[in-house]
Amino acid sequence: MIVIAAAVLGALIGGFTAKRRDGNRLDVLQYAAGYALAFVIVGMIATVLIDRAMRG
Repeated sequence: MIVIAAAVLGALIGGFTAKRRDGNRLDVLQYAAGYALAFVIVGMIATVLIDRAMRG
């Protein structure tokens, strides 16, 4: 669940960042994909850390 939320949040932030920098449609898509992948990696690490903490 964390990974999916992180992907959506990353895509939104990336898309808005590209739009703010006056990017065209392909720029927006590239930024959205790049940010989504970066946020997915962070979300996956957070998921693993939380899972390990819960197991004790």
